[in-house]
Amino acid sequence: MHTRLILYIAYSLKASRHYQRSKDFFYDLLENPHSQLKSYFDVFMIILVASSVSVLLYEVEHQTSKWAVLFENFVVTVFICEYLLRGWIYSNIHSAIINHYENAEYLGTPFRLHKVLGQIIATKLSYIFSPSAIIDLLAILPSYRPLRILRIFLIFRLFKLFRYSQSIQMFTGVLKNKRFELTMLAIFMGFLIFIASTAIYMFENEKMGGQITNLYDAFYWAVVTISTVGYGDLTPVTTGGRLVTTALIISGLGLLAFFTSIIVAAFSEKMHEFQDDRVKANIEKLTDATILCGFGRVGQDIARQLHQNKQSFVIVDINENNVALAKQKGYIALFDDASKNSALEQAGINHGAKAILCTTGDDVTNVYITLTSRYLNPEISIISRANQEENVKKMYQAGANYIVQSYTIAGLLAAEYIGHPVAFEAINGILHGQQDVQMEALNLAQNCFLTGMSIAAANLGQYKVRLIGVVSKNPVHGKHRNRYKLHNQHFYFNPIPGFILHDGDILVLLGRHLSIEHLHDLIATSCLQKNIKKSL
Repeated sequence: MHTRLILYIAYSLKASRHYQRSKDFFYDLLENPHSQLKSYFDVFMIILVASSVSVLLYEVEHQTSKWAVLFENFVVTVFICEYLLRGWIYSNIHSAIINHYENAEYLGTPFRLHKVLGQIIATKLSYIFSPSAIIDLLAILPSYRPLRILRIFLIFRLFKLFRYSQSIQMFTGVLKNKRFELTMLAIFMGFLIFIASTAIYMFENEKMGGQITNLYDAFYWAVVTISTVGYGDLTPVTTGGRLVTTALIISGLGLLAFFTSIIVAAFSEKMHEFQDDRVKANIEKLTDATILCGFGRVGQDIARQLHQNKQSFVIVDINENNVALAKQKGYIALFDDASKNSALEQAGINHGAKAILCTTGDDVTNVYITLTSRYLNPEISIISRANQEENVKKMYQAGANYIVQSYTIAGLLAAEYIGHPVAFEAINGILHGQQDVQMEALNLAQNCFLTGMSIAAANLGQYKVRLIGVVSKNPVHGKHRNRYKLHNQHFYFNPIPGFILHDGDILVLLGRHLSIEHLHDLIATSCLQKNIKKSL
């Protein structure tokens, strides 16, 4: 009967969305290193711990006030709730019961509830006796005012700061990775202190005319001397004592140098890992980001433009110098091969990314990046650079949505605008960031006032803009020249005056930001007015 009841409760908890959401919330609040909630909670707890310690220190020489008692009760309540919640989320009791039961059913063996409960208790005890949990528990004890001796545990509240400060956690992690070297150093230092204490006691005891009265004084003197502090309260007066002191000071300098070298080496080894973790954390915070694969000349121009437009992007490059340059400019960059699944996944292709730009100078590499990107995220928009005409079809087959042929475009612009030096200089200014001009694409929505007009009738020049071309999938435009295929649509470059605009066409315009925004507002207003008239 008890077994059935426990199984019923376990399966009910597993099916409860409210229970799971609650546990996920507290996990994000207390343990998830990538959660924004945890960062806020850590700051709150640091302030709370510091405030509580300040209040307890103030009470050492002052009378306890009522507000101090209330504040201490609040602090202890928060500490107790935190301790219990961490124990709750440490493991899933219902999952352990269900797994053991289903395994027993599958194997045809009897389900032994006492065995599962033993495992659950062992798991919870592993948390209770973990260093962090012990510190959390001892940090509560100073609040018991009748026993003043418990105030010695005040220091454990300061130890709680280790849990909330990432810098302290990083330092303790470095020490943990070098625990073998540090242990050997501590053992050697212990032997050295023991030998020095014994020797100084023999040479500097009261019978020999020295100041060392007992072994504790000898131990104290050895620790102070080996640390090179030298308070001067105990000084050797015999020749043997001075020789021991000299040897111990030299040994202390060597130990300090050895300890420093261990810490520096540990930080050097872990620095790249810390930087990678920081980059990963920054990437996870991005939304609607662009993954820029390749930071060569083309990639650098694109990154500069994205940065100016305040758009989120992540750079992935296999060239270490390019990655260093990107980081120097303040960009988020990964040193990795963008054709690998792991690199693109780390860059956020499945969370936060909206587009992939393949801008390396090698078409084969761009094809591989396109294939990998399309495999990992079938819905993402992929724009690839093609240097050779024969590779364009391959890139479309690999999954690219759009292809940019930089050399073809350069030749096309030069050929078409050779007779229009003003327009040519404007485009050149955009490419080099020298002019207060921009290139923008405006969509002709349904009922736009430009719909049905020819290029000549639209007279876009009156709006202080220059038409570069029209992007359209409408088949009625197929008769026009200067048509260039863009996967499932076409780009009509420098269309003739008789070119008729239709709904859904995209105007690629050149002009000042003010002019383009003005035309955009006119298009939006005309569409809105016509829609209102239709609805009436």
